Amino acid sequence: MATTVPNVSRRAARETTVDAKPRTKTGRVKQKLTSRWATTAAIVIAVVWTLPTFGLLISSFRPESEVNSSGWWTIFANPAFTLENYGSVLFSQGASSASLGSYFVNSLVIAIPGTLIPLALALMAAYAFAWIPFRGSGPLFVTVFALQIVPLQMALIPLLQIFTNMGINGSFIGVWIAHAIFGLPLATFLLHNFISEIPGDVIEAARVDGASHTQIFTRIIIPLSLPAIASIGIFQFLWVWNDLLVALVFSGGTVDVAPLTQRLAELSGSRGSDWHLLTAGAFVSLIVPLLVFFGLQRYFVRGLLAGSTKG
Repeated sequence: MATTVPNVSRRAARETTVDAKPRTKTGRVKQKLTSRWATTAAIVIAVVWTLPTFGLLISSFRPESEVNSSGWWTIFANPAFTLENYGSVLFSQGASSASLGSYFVNSLVIAIPGTLIPLALALMAAYAFAWIPFRGSGPLFVTVFALQIVPLQMALIPLLQIFTNMGINGSFIGVWIAHAIFGLPLATFLLHNFISEIPGDVIEAARVDGASHTQIFTRIIIPLSLPAIASIGIFQFLWVWNDLLVALVFSGGTVDVAPLTQRLAELSGSRGSDWHLLTAGAFVSLIVPLLVFFGLQRYFVRGLLAGSTKG
């Protein structure tokens, strides 16, 4: 008995060591990403990434004379703060442009429908590709996937000509349609990948119970796809909110339709001498994206982690 106890102890120790190692690829990746070195690297990257943004935030509260004469880091030795930059950005009006508040409202009017329209169309198209068999669905889906690699700049002039002939250029409708067209391929592809992973038994059970495609779509697909919908909605909203090219082409350059990004491009002045106003305007434009992100953060994280536990 005295000779068997050490053997049993060594065998148990080996089994404990083996069991401590992750058995799946996902477990090994998770172990590497949660290690001490990975955490340290993430903190360093976060600090390096945030430092310029912190500098811009400080500059947005500094007087113009201080901004033009010294760097933002001198604020610790010579503190000087003012709200004049934000006051000029939000309330002053130039000879040919309205205040930033008007452009802020225009961006909301553009971004909300510019996100909901392609998201709704992509969700219906993704359900059709995933669960409604029809002739030509394969080549059509490949075509939708291939449209992602087409630069949107190639479609700007043809679309502009079509919108001009239809009389919708320089209006919100034209900007909405443009954003919907450019956002549909990627949204359809991503939503299809998520919806197709829904267990087929759930869909078949609903069909056996007599549910129509509309009922399956509204009562099963949409509730189960909320994480993916929120994730793609955040990306689409941020893309539309920060867009300048599409807005410049299809808004017609009018103040009534121009978004916030167009006014931000004008704030720096013709020679970039007013960039202290640009920093203040940039942080004003950050308010809505931050609210959207933190409001949907729970669904966003769930959408990113969907399917990550497989394998």
